[in-house]
Amino acid sequence: MRVFTRTTRNLIIKIEEFFDNIDLGSLVFREAIRAYLEKDFKAFHRHLLKVESFESNADKLQRSIENEMITHSILPQHRAEVSTLIDELDEIIDAMKSSLYEIYTEQPDIPASLNKNFISLTESSLSAAEAIVPAARAYFKAPYTVRELLLKVYYFESETDKISLDTKKIIFQDMNELDLAHKAHLRYIIHHVENISDLAQKAADLLSAMAIKIVM
Repeated sequence: MRVFTRTTRNLIIKIEEFFDNIDLGSLVFREAIRAYLEKDFKAFHRHLLKVESFESNADKLQRSIENEMITHSILPQHRAEVSTLIDELDEIIDAMKSSLYEIYTEQPDIPASLNKNFISLTESSLSAAEAIVPAARAYFKAPYTVRELLLKVYYFESETDKISLDTKKIIFQDMNELDLAHKAHLRYIIHHVENISDLAQKAADLLSAMAIKIVM
């Protein structure tokens, strides 16, 4: 069963554009973290502004999608759930922007020996966020495929938890040259990056329940 029909063409376009902004935000977030670790702060700031732009676009599209569903009585039986899904997906790109601003404002001193850990953490967390998008797209076109697509979200969220824990163990148990404040600051930044995958998992839980209702 398809959620959309031909009469919902404009709404489909807006939702697809919304998903595109999340995808693009993920790509640029990845480059921003790499730039920061390489101490290319100009490039980092440039990437931050791009993510902010994608986040702003996503917010505008979110409001437009919700208004169109209400104004034109589109998807009345699914409207509340679709609105909640869009809101939870928007939280993912919001978290990307806020994480980069935390780094930009606080300028954490990340030891070079932890660069690989932070890159792995970023890759895994973003992979969870990137995996939720095709599953969300599928909900509107082929909801019976959603459950299978969501497996990647749960996998990468679990991997992110493991990488986060391993990295914090290294920081707090092995890096005796760092004072406690420095260690706590690094843990705080890790939490922000890790949170992206947590939000993806939260959206996946909702999407899974929505897809089950559609296919029943």
